[in-house]
Amino acid sequence: MRMLGLPVHKVDADDLLSFMDEVISNNQKAVILNLNVQGVNLSVEHPWVADFFRRVHMVHCDGDGVRMGLRMLGHTPPPKVTYNVWFWQICASCESKEQSLFFLGSKPGIAAEAAERARERFPRIKIVGVHEGYFAKEGPENDEVLVKINEARPDILLTCFGMPVQEMWIRDNWKKIDSHVFLAGGAALEYAAGRVPIAPRWMVRMHLEWLFRFLLEPRRLFSRYIVGNPLFLCRVLRERLGRSRG
Repeated sequence: MRMLGLPVHKVDADDLLSFMDEVISNNQKAVILNLNVQGVNLSVEHPWVADFFRRVHMVHCDGDGVRMGLRMLGHTPPPKVTYNVWFWQICASCESKEQSLFFLGSKPGIAAEAAERARERFPRIKIVGVHEGYFAKEGPENDEVLVKINEARPDILLTCFGMPVQEMWIRDNWKKIDSHVFLAGGAALEYAAGRVPIAPRWMVRMHLEWLFRFLLEPRRLFSRYIVGNPLFLCRVLRERLGRSRG
């Protein structure tokens, strides 16, 4: 299915893990991106983002906003797969299948904290490397990071720079990296490290996780949520109207 020209695959967390297993076992490479409201808005504003979403191997639904938009366009949306939950599902799967992970991104120390907490929950997990996200994304410093990852040879590389920096970095570097599965995780490492609290269950049930995050960081997230959410709805309504006229 498609929304504003972007693909959304009808997959849940188990489907994604099965796809990742197949890629790893067949010694292949694949990029998996998550699509949320911010991603849709960025794709409209920056054609290269939309082009990359259309070219990767899998795009999963990340959030209630995308699910609502798909319903407005007449689709039956897939379940949302969000990293505050899916991160731990990936870790559990990697431990049981002896697949290795590399955590890349966030402020200094956070990737290491996320790895430590993952090892506490999954003692046999293979985390073969961590590196912060504060480095030049091209040039000698970037080359050093690529060398570090390639020396570790992870089955799965989780990259968490935030949108759209992580997408651009993966686009420019994934073919140079000796890894199989490339994931763009946003705030996944902050959640895993316990640096970002999880929304209460009642807010999750009412599809208000976005409001919880906004209240935590209103200044930083004002444009993303207070401006971006209505803008997203307007864009979906315009596409729906265009389809009706067509």
